[in-house]
Amino acid sequence: MALTPVDPAEVATIVTTLEMRTRPRPRPMPNAPLGLVAWADPDPAKYRALFARVGAPWLWFSRLVMRDDMLTAIIHDPAVSVFAVVDRAGIEVGLLELDHRRPGECEIAYFGLIPELAGRGHGRWLMAQALMRAWTASVERVWVHTCTLDHPSALNFYRRQGFVAIGRAVETFADPRLLGLLPEGAAPQIPLIRPVG
Repeated sequence: MALTPVDPAEVATIVTTLEMRTRPRPRPMPNAPLGLVAWADPDPAKYRALFARVGAPWLWFSRLVMRDDMLTAIIHDPAVSVFAVVDRAGIEVGLLELDHRRPGECEIAYFGLIPELAGRGHGRWLMAQALMRAWTASVERVWVHTCTLDHPSALNFYRRQGFVAIGRAVETFADPRLLGLLPEGAAPQIPLIRPVG
Protein backbone atom coordinates (compact mmCIF):
# COMPACT_ATOMS: atom_id res chain seq x y z
CA MET A 1 0.00 0.00 0.00
CA ALA A 2 1.53 3.31 -1.07
CA LEU A 3 0.85 6.89 -0.08
CA THR A 4 0.22 9.39 -2.86
CA PRO A 5 1.75 12.78 -2.11
CA VAL A 6 -0.48 15.83 -2.30
CA ASP A 7 0.88 19.20 -3.38
CA PRO A 8 1.28 21.41 -0.26
CA ALA A 9 -1.01 24.04 -1.82
CA GLU A 10 -3.78 21.47 -2.25
CA VAL A 11 -6.20 19.61 -0.02
CA ALA A 12 -7.22 16.00 -0.57
CA THR A 13 -10.43 14.38 0.58
CA ILE A 14 -12.34 11.14 0.13
CA VAL A 15 -15.83 11.78 -1.23
CA THR A 16 -18.55 9.23 -0.49
CA THR A 17 -21.75 9.14 -2.54
CA LEU A 18 -24.84 7.82 -0.78
CA GLU A 19 -28.34 7.15 -2.04
CA MET A 20 -31.82 6.26 -0.90
CA ARG A 21 -33.99 4.32 -3.34
CA THR A 22 -37.07 3.86 -1.19
CA ARG A 23 -39.20 6.64 0.19
CA PRO A 24 -38.85 6.60 3.99
CA ARG A 25 -41.85 5.67 6.07
CA PRO A 26 -43.61 8.67 7.58
CA ARG A 27 -42.49 9.52 11.10
CA PRO A 28 -43.08 12.46 13.42
CA MET A 29 -41.18 15.61 12.54
CA PRO A 30 -38.37 16.20 15.07
CA ASN A 31 -38.78 19.34 17.15
CA ALA A 32 -36.49 22.29 16.47
CA PRO A 33 -36.67 26.01 17.18
CA LEU A 34 -35.87 26.60 13.51
CA GLY A 35 -37.77 27.39 10.37
CA LEU A 36 -37.20 26.87 6.67
CA VAL A 37 -37.59 29.81 4.29
CA ALA A 38 -37.75 29.19 0.55
CA TRP A 39 -35.50 31.50 -1.47
CA ALA A 40 -37.05 31.94 -4.89
CA ASP A 41 -34.43 33.26 -7.32
CA PRO A 42 -31.93 34.13 -4.58
CA ASP A 43 -29.47 36.95 -5.06
CA PRO A 44 -26.05 35.36 -5.78
CA ALA A 45 -24.27 37.58 -3.23
CA LYS A 46 -26.77 36.72 -0.48
CA TYR A 47 -26.59 33.04 -1.41
CA ARG A 48 -22.77 33.06 -1.32
CA ALA A 49 -22.76 34.82 2.06
CA LEU A 50 -24.89 32.06 3.63
CA PHE A 51 -22.97 29.36 1.74
CA ALA A 52 -19.70 30.68 3.20
CA ARG A 53 -21.13 31.10 6.70
CA VAL A 54 -22.36 27.51 6.78
CA GLY A 55 -19.59 25.90 4.74
CA ALA A 56 -16.34 27.70 5.64
CA PRO A 57 -15.63 25.34 8.58
CA TRP A 58 -15.69 22.45 6.09
CA LEU A 59 -13.88 24.28 3.25
CA TRP A 60 -16.95 24.63 1.03
CA PHE A 61 -15.83 26.94 -1.73
CA SER A 62 -17.19 25.75 -5.09
CA ARG A 63 -20.01 28.29 -5.23
CA LEU A 64 -17.66 31.08 -4.12
CA VAL A 65 -15.52 30.74 -7.25
CA MET A 66 -18.34 30.12 -9.70
CA ARG A 67 -19.10 32.94 -12.13
CA ASP A 68 -22.30 34.83 -11.33
CA ASP A 69 -24.03 33.71 -14.51
CA MET A 70 -23.25 30.04 -13.84
CA LEU A 71 -24.35 30.24 -10.21
CA THR A 72 -27.52 32.13 -11.14
CA ALA A 73 -28.36 29.52 -13.79
CA ILE A 74 -28.30 26.85 -11.08
CA ILE A 75 -29.98 28.58 -8.15
CA HIS A 76 -32.67 30.19 -10.36
CA ASP A 77 -33.46 26.96 -12.20
CA PRO A 78 -37.10 26.00 -11.48
CA ALA A 79 -35.96 22.45 -10.67
CA VAL A 80 -33.58 23.66 -7.94
CA SER A 81 -34.96 24.67 -4.53
CA VAL A 82 -32.89 26.78 -2.14
CA PHE A 83 -33.91 27.21 1.49
CA ALA A 84 -32.42 29.21 4.33
CA VAL A 85 -32.72 27.75 7.80
CA VAL A 86 -33.64 30.53 10.22
CA ASP A 87 -33.72 30.72 13.99
CA ARG A 88 -36.51 32.32 16.04
CA ALA A 89 -34.99 35.77 15.50
CA GLY A 90 -35.01 35.24 11.73
CA ILE A 91 -31.22 34.90 11.52
CA GLU A 92 -30.05 32.57 8.76
CA VAL A 93 -28.26 29.63 10.37
CA GLY A 94 -28.33 26.94 7.69
CA LEU A 95 -28.68 26.08 4.03
CA LEU A 96 -30.59 23.41 2.15
CA GLU A 97 -30.43 23.04 -1.62
CA LEU A 98 -32.38 20.36 -3.48
CA ASP A 99 -31.66 19.64 -7.14
CA HIS A 100 -34.43 17.91 -9.12
CA ARG A 101 -32.91 18.59 -12.56
CA ARG A 102 -32.28 14.90 -13.33
CA PRO A 103 -35.55 13.09 -14.10
CA GLY A 104 -36.55 10.70 -11.32
CA GLU A 105 -33.83 11.96 -8.96
CA CYS A 106 -33.19 14.54 -6.30
CA GLU A 107 -29.72 15.46 -5.15
CA ILE A 108 -29.38 17.01 -1.74
CA ALA A 109 -26.78 19.37 -3.17
CA TYR A 110 -26.06 21.35 0.00
CA PHE A 111 -27.16 20.56 3.52
CA GLY A 112 -25.69 22.27 6.54
CA LEU A 113 -26.07 24.29 9.70
CA ILE A 114 -23.65 26.68 11.33
CA PRO A 115 -21.23 24.82 13.65
CA GLU A 116 -22.78 26.35 16.78
CA LEU A 117 -25.88 24.20 16.17
CA ALA A 118 -24.01 20.89 15.86
CA GLY A 119 -24.94 18.10 18.23
CA ARG A 120 -28.34 19.46 19.21
CA GLY A 121 -30.53 17.29 16.98
CA HIS A 122 -31.23 20.06 14.50
CA GLY A 123 -29.66 18.03 11.68
CA ARG A 124 -32.39 15.38 12.07
CA TRP A 125 -35.01 18.10 11.77
CA LEU A 126 -33.36 19.54 8.66
CA MET A 127 -33.03 16.10 7.08
CA ALA A 128 -36.71 15.40 7.74
CA GLN A 129 -37.51 18.68 5.98
CA ALA A 130 -35.16 17.78 3.11
CA LEU A 131 -36.59 14.31 2.57
CA MET A 132 -40.17 15.55 2.74
CA ARG A 133 -39.37 17.94 -0.13
CA ALA A 134 -37.00 15.66 -2.05
CA TRP A 135 -39.42 12.77 -2.48
CA THR A 136 -41.80 14.30 -4.99
CA ALA A 137 -44.18 11.98 -6.85
CA SER A 138 -41.75 11.26 -9.70
CA VAL A 139 -38.61 10.72 -7.61
CA GLU A 140 -37.15 7.21 -7.41
CA ARG A 141 -33.74 8.13 -6.00
CA VAL A 142 -32.48 10.72 -3.51
CA TRP A 143 -28.74 11.06 -3.22
CA VAL A 144 -26.11 13.06 -1.40
CA HIS A 145 -22.37 13.15 -1.11
CA THR A 146 -20.13 13.89 1.83
CA CYS A 147 -16.39 13.95 2.29
CA THR A 148 -13.74 13.56 4.93
CA LEU A 149 -13.54 17.37 5.24
CA ASP A 150 -17.16 17.53 6.43
CA HIS A 151 -18.22 17.17 10.06
CA PRO A 152 -16.76 13.91 11.43
CA SER A 153 -20.28 12.58 12.08
CA ALA A 154 -21.65 13.43 8.61
CA LEU A 155 -21.21 10.01 6.99
CA ASN A 156 -22.75 8.12 9.90
CA PHE A 157 -25.55 10.70 10.13
CA TYR A 158 -26.55 10.05 6.51
CA ARG A 159 -26.43 6.30 7.08
CA ARG A 160 -28.67 6.61 10.14
CA GLN A 161 -31.17 8.53 8.01
CA GLY A 162 -31.41 5.57 5.60
CA PHE A 163 -28.82 6.44 2.94
CA VAL A 164 -26.55 3.68 1.62
CA ALA A 165 -23.00 4.34 0.43
CA ILE A 166 -22.57 3.44 -3.24
CA GLY A 167 -19.23 4.93 -4.22
CA ARG A 168 -16.03 6.66 -3.17
CA ALA A 169 -13.57 8.94 -4.95
CA VAL A 170 -10.53 10.97 -4.02
CA GLU A 171 -10.73 14.68 -4.78
CA THR A 172 -7.88 17.17 -4.62
CA PHE A 173 -8.20 20.91 -5.04
CA ALA A 174 -6.29 24.10 -4.37
CA ASP A 175 -6.66 25.10 -0.73
CA PRO A 176 -9.26 27.91 -0.79
CA ARG A 177 -7.60 29.55 2.22
CA LEU A 178 -4.34 29.97 0.31
CA LEU A 179 -6.31 31.42 -2.62
CA GLY A 180 -7.96 33.99 -0.33
CA LEU A 181 -11.44 32.55 -0.93
CA LEU A 182 -11.88 31.64 2.73
CA PRO A 183 -10.18 33.11 5.81
CA GLU A 184 -6.94 31.41 6.82
CA GLY A 185 -8.59 30.50 10.13
CA ALA A 186 -11.40 28.59 8.42
CA ALA A 187 -11.42 24.86 9.10
CA PRO A 188 -8.65 24.85 11.72
CA GLN A 189 -8.97 21.06 11.95
CA ILE A 190 -7.48 20.86 8.43
CA PRO A 191 -3.80 21.84 8.47
CA LEU A 192 -2.90 24.84 6.35
CA ILE A 193 0.36 24.00 4.59
CA ARG A 194 2.15 26.85 2.88
CA PRO A 195 4.23 25.81 -0.13
CA VAL A 196 7.94 26.46 0.29
CA GLY A 197 9.70 28.54 -2.34
